[in-house]
Amino acid sequence: MTTATGTYTPKPGAAPLPRMIAAQAALETRMLLRNGEQLLLTVVIPTLLLGLFSSVDIVDTGSGKAVDFLAPGILALAVMSTAFTGQAIATGFERRYGVLKRLASSPLPRWGLMAAKTASVLVTEILQVILLTAIALALGWSPHGNPLAVLLLLVLGTAAFSGLGLLMAGTLKAEATLAAANLVFLLLLVGGGVIVPLDRFGSTGQDILGLLPISALSDGLRDVLQHGAGTPWRDLGILAVWAVAGLGAAGRFFRWE
Repeated sequence: MTTATGTYTPKPGAAPLPRMIAAQAALETRMLLRNGEQLLLTVVIPTLLLGLFSSVDIVDTGSGKAVDFLAPGILALAVMSTAFTGQAIATGFERRYGVLKRLASSPLPRWGLMAAKTASVLVTEILQVILLTAIALALGWSPHGNPLAVLLLLVLGTAAFSGLGLLMAGTLKAEATLAAANLVFLLLLVGGGVIVPLDRFGSTGQDILGLLPISALSDGLRDVLQHGAGTPWRDLGILAVWAVAGLGAAGRFFRWE
């Protein structure tokens, strides 16, 4: 009588790359959603700003409903808070505590880790956009324009802010990243056309501030969603330049230790 034989030892080896990236992205997303500090930046602050400034006449937003002016700017702020501020702080401390160094020695390649972080940012932004859109609609927002143009602005804005956030996290100490990222967030909140229209800063100030990524993103979203304009090529061009410069510099100067 013959006995069937087989191999019962699992075949060693890494999981397929897409599965590793998806698993890391899911982990990054869960960690972000469990972090109270990150939720304050990504959800609570944009929601409070949208509700407060849409309901109380504090800032002159021009003719029309305040929420029509504010909603696009708050969407831009949400992208910045997640792709830049939150990612810079989280990655900076991961680098300080040696998490990135350990992950870099795993089967997941370094570019795969960055892809997973980017996917986590995109998932969080989708949740932000859904939440803020629902709140804005409840406040009487009436969006217009081409959804494709909005998507292009959000994608390029995410790329621009991600590059800048990773550049900061990969070159500065964690404490410096924490301070600088929060300071930049506050400065761009005031001077980036999110809540205060850029024309309040005079013609020279408007020209200079208009070149910032937050200004290009908020103005582009406002042109499309409030005024029903076509594709905002100038704003898309500014965001593309920031994205290429930021991601290129991050790839060149990022330090894993």
